[in-house]
Amino acid sequence: MSSVAVLTPESFAEHRSGIKDQEMTGGVPEDEAYIPTYLEAFPPLPENKGAPGDKSGEPAGAWGSKIRPIKASVITQVFNVPLEERRYKDNSQFGDGGEEAKVCLDIMQRTGAHIELSLAKDQGLSIMVTGKLDSVMKARKEIVSRLQTQASATVAVPKEHHRFVIGKNGEKLQELELKTATKIAIPRPDDPSLNIRITGTKEGIEKARHEILLISAEQDKRAVERLSLEKVFHPFIAGAYNRLVQELCQETGARVSIPPPSLHKDEIVITGEKEAVALAISRIRAIYDEKVKTTTISVEVKKSQHKYIVGPKGNSLHEIMETTGVSVEMPPLDSCSETIILRGEPDKLGPALTQVYAKAKSVMVVEVTAPAWLHRFIIGKKGQNIGRITQQLPKVHIEFTDGEERISLEGPTEEVEQAQVQIQDIIRDLLVRMDYTDVNIDQRFHRHLIGKNGANINRIKEQYKVSVWIPQEPDRSGLVRIEGDPKGVQLARRELMEMAQRMENERTKDLIVEQKFHRAIIGQKGEKIKEVRDKFPEVMINFPDPAQKSDIVQLRGPKNEVEKCAKFLAKLIADLMENSFSLSIPIFKQFHKNIIGKGGANIKKIREETTTKIDLPTENSNSEMIVITGRKNHCEAARDRILAIQRELANIKESDVTIPAKLHNSLIGSKGCLVRAVMEDCGGVHIHFPSEGSGSDRVTVRGPAGEVERAKRQLLQLAEEKQVNNFTAELQAKPEYHKFLIGKGGVNVRGVRDRTGARIIFPSPDEPEQELITIIGREEAVRLAQKELETLVKNLDDVVEDSMVVETRHHRYFVCRRGQVLRELAEEYGGVAVSFPRTGTHSDRITLKGAKDCVEAAKRRIQEIIEDLEAQVSVEVAVPQRYHRAVMGPKGVRIQQITRDYEVQVKFPERDDNNTAGQPRRSGNEWKYCVYGDRGGGECENGDASPEAEFVLRKCDVITISGRTEKCELAKIALLALVPVTEDVEVSFELHRYIIGQKGSGIRKMMEEYEVNIWVPQPEQQSDVIKVTGQVANVERAKSGLLERVKELQAEQEDRALRSFKVSISVDPKFHPKIIGRKGAVISQIRKDHDVNVQFPDKGDELQDVIVISGYERNTEEARSAIEQLVSTLQEMVSHDVHLDPRTHARIIGARGKAVRKTMEEFKVDIRFPQPGSEDPGRVTVTGLPESVDNAVDHLLNLEEEYVSDGRETIISIWSKRDKLCLGLCRHATLSLSVCCSDVVCCCVSQAPDMSNAEDFPTFGAGLAPKQTSAWGPKKF
Repeated sequence: MSSVAVLTPESFAEHRSGIKDQEMTGGVPEDEAYIPTYLEAFPPLPENKGAPGDKSGEPAGAWGSKIRPIKASVITQVFNVPLEERRYKDNSQFGDGGEEAKVCLDIMQRTGAHIELSLAKDQGLSIMVTGKLDSVMKARKEIVSRLQTQASATVAVPKEHHRFVIGKNGEKLQELELKTATKIAIPRPDDPSLNIRITGTKEGIEKARHEILLISAEQDKRAVERLSLEKVFHPFIAGAYNRLVQELCQETGARVSIPPPSLHKDEIVITGEKEAVALAISRIRAIYDEKVKTTTISVEVKKSQHKYIVGPKGNSLHEIMETTGVSVEMPPLDSCSETIILRGEPDKLGPALTQVYAKAKSVMVVEVTAPAWLHRFIIGKKGQNIGRITQQLPKVHIEFTDGEERISLEGPTEEVEQAQVQIQDIIRDLLVRMDYTDVNIDQRFHRHLIGKNGANINRIKEQYKVSVWIPQEPDRSGLVRIEGDPKGVQLARRELMEMAQRMENERTKDLIVEQKFHRAIIGQKGEKIKEVRDKFPEVMINFPDPAQKSDIVQLRGPKNEVEKCAKFLAKLIADLMENSFSLSIPIFKQFHKNIIGKGGANIKKIREETTTKIDLPTENSNSEMIVITGRKNHCEAARDRILAIQRELANIKESDVTIPAKLHNSLIGSKGCLVRAVMEDCGGVHIHFPSEGSGSDRVTVRGPAGEVERAKRQLLQLAEEKQVNNFTAELQAKPEYHKFLIGKGGVNVRGVRDRTGARIIFPSPDEPEQELITIIGREEAVRLAQKELETLVKNLDDVVEDSMVVETRHHRYFVCRRGQVLRELAEEYGGVAVSFPRTGTHSDRITLKGAKDCVEAAKRRIQEIIEDLEAQVSVEVAVPQRYHRAVMGPKGVRIQQITRDYEVQVKFPERDDNNTAGQPRRSGNEWKYCVYGDRGGGECENGDASPEAEFVLRKCDVITISGRTEKCELAKIALLALVPVTEDVEVSFELHRYIIGQKGSGIRKMMEEYEVNIWVPQPEQQSDVIKVTGQVANVERAKSGLLERVKELQAEQEDRALRSFKVSISVDPKFHPKIIGRKGAVISQIRKDHDVNVQFPDKGDELQDVIVISGYERNTEEARSAIEQLVSTLQEMVSHDVHLDPRTHARIIGARGKAVRKTMEEFKVDIRFPQPGSEDPGRVTVTGLPESVDNAVDHLLNLEEEYVSDGRETIISIWSKRDKLCLGLCRHATLSLSVCCSDVVCCCVSQAPDMSNAEDFPTFGAGLAPKQTSAWGPKKF
């Protein structure tokens, strides 16, 4: 193989060793899959003169020389590796992908370059690399390091030059290594060695050595000098604004570094070429010699003025240096010295000193005294006052200090004086029209002064035009400051004191309420606590934050109201505590759905009748516990009803056994391990011990009759053992050993138990201590069993390796199905590892590794499996193909169960897709089987293949069972039992739609529950026959369930007929709103009490007085009597008008109508206030029974007298657009008052309350029915 490439002059010079100057002279041979480069595909136009050796002699064209060649982004490099430098010299496999080709392939993948290899006649290696420059350089470096033998050499370079070889961030060193294809190792800075080691090819080493020496030679030409000159003369060398030193650097080419003024260092560093450095040093010494003869003077200036002499960034000092040539030396900032030294020519010191004093006095600092509380008023809203001053005098800096009665002004003298005058004027003006006062109010009242969302304090601020400062809680101060207009300050102070005095008279009471009851008291979305607050509107009820874990509920308000509220809450808490009794009962998981009932009917009925809360575990939970919460006697009643349902559904027996209470804990065992073992051993019975501390000896056992007796015997035996000798020992064993210790069917552990008499308990899968085995019994028996188990465990810990011969024809059985048989062997025999030889080795020897006993047991088991395989026979079972899926079950679960139970293999035939009649079809997660076939439309029709038709045996109907003869026969029986059958059930056509249910939910539930397919005929067929298809047992269960459902539906039909009885009653329409009640409360209570439906006439009906009642006949009669009684009560009522001062209406009605509603409930009357625009605004109408009306009128007159004499109406007013003062009375009605300057109150009506609205003002008498909640839950706003 040969390759040619075009090389640039640069690449030729760089790789002059072994590189040939070649030219691309044509295309690539057709038999090589080579992608041409840009130059090959688009060659440049020829030059005027032909290249040397070019014999074509063709003219180049007049314009060809003017075109500039395009530099390609893809380059090609060719280099040779001589035979003696090749790392892999064995070329016997070169054409077949030797090591060199593998290395090149790896380099191509890592760098992206294209590499071609070829062998020369002298066995040297020619390498051509094509790609982008960066990729080619990286590939070349890797090729040289991996295909060419490496040499090593050192080069001595002065230590100070090493950093120049490395370069900034190592970039120079990386570039050098890439360029020369070498590895360069430079000694660490703390290593005194001068030698730099170079590793690579001979050519690369020479090139790298040459480059390093060039860098060192270049640095030899540079010099570094350090001059130690007194710090005080550095400013003369640097010059004003450092101009002198910059000019020096530009003229000499050297770099001069002068330490900054803050660094107390005398050394000046000069670097650069030797000649330039020498010239710079001579110039600097000349300046020093000239300035060393200068004179100095010292002056004292206040330390506070030093910063003005220095100026921003030292500009003032540079300015003095530039104008006078004098250096000003300032003392350090951390020094207390006030002495400033001026150094320079004697005749220049005077002007310089003048400038220093001028700079020091250019800025003035003045302090203005002002009370600290006035500062924010001086500043103004959003800084308006101060902003106005700073805009006029921008060079003045004004500083306010918190807590201090001074204001600092800093800036030019004239501007500071002007600012001082303006600020003093502002202070005098504020002192005339502003005042402040401090009020000491207990800190516990502060939040009440502020009010909810700052309502109280904001009202005071706006009303009196003052500012009120209340300290923060961490300050623990009771001092409240009021600032503003003197008159407003006094008024605000008086109101705050009154509020504090009123709060002093209030009472605070703490109730201890367990935090678990807080949520119940508050209710969903605060509904229940809102009712309590409505009942006691003057009491504040505060619950602690849930995160605080506190049980204290705080009540605050008037003493009497607080006491009433406390008694009410105490009663509420007592009811909650009584209703919080909890009871847990174990119920077998399969009966949970029966306890719930259809649509939750059973559980709902139990909950309603026992008034308890019943919680069942989720379907995917393993728990069998049902939790009942409520009153103790109600919980016990609910428990008895649930247990009765379980007893009815199964042969469940409940029996009590008497065991001394002192033995209960020992019988339960650590974390319940003992009692759990008994329950598991006895078929999952439930054992219930009495609660600790009850003193009861009765233990309840519940479950199947036979298992209950067995569990009782075991419990009594355990109790006897505990009484005789309760000795326990524990043993540690790896979890994988447990199955071997137990043995198949528990044979091993049962043998130990029989020999020693001790009880051995292994941990359950969910216990944390999986290695702990517990032994219980008499001490000598426990010791003996422990010794025997320890011997077994020790033998299991001794790992041995053994082998046995298994014919290769049986190997596949053990390793198929992803090694399932081997996994079962490992689980059963203590984790023994069985290794079969690899496929193709033709070996019949297998290896077993594990504990000695486990290996021996596994060998015996493998031998048994081989004997079964040797004795294996095949039995054919004919099952129509349409039933195959039903036989398999979901995901083959049924057939897998048969293979496990009978240790056989079952093989189904290939599906015959030509005959689709009678095939099952998929619906959801179920396979449905049509009795007469399926034509794809979901219906089965006559004429298709039916189960009763003559069965013709086909190859696709034959299922093959393989295994031992007797097990194959048993498996065959089990397989035939899975073949579905079809039964007809007679159900009246009218009931079909109820059986199907909404969207098929009813029929789907039955199919899932009984694992059958139920086919209901189409409505147009009018057929009464429903077909049930499935296994025989399931079909029988489904038929019973279907007939039971039919009975329920027939009973419901009869019940609907009884509930359809109707009765009508004539009632004057004016009484209809009273019968309905507020938000339907009264009529809803009647409907609930009598279980009837009451229908009122619509607006458009002709008979507006007829009310229709429907339900059971007896219930409708009772409901009619209740309505008639209510109407007669309403007819006995009288109305009485009473005149009340309109100013008192607001107080009588109360906030949102609470006060008047409370009065109406107390006296059982209806109170109506005048409508808007009424001629007599003081007339109030009271309706009710005569005696109640008289009492209510007396009460209202007493209230009027009290409110008028007191003269305190609670009115919150704002000025309207019509300059009238409006009073808000309740949610839907307001009474407007205008207050004149002469304190004469006149009434004007804007909008009065609508007293006829039964929703806003509830009715009396029967209207006191409890509030009803909609079936859809509480309203959401």
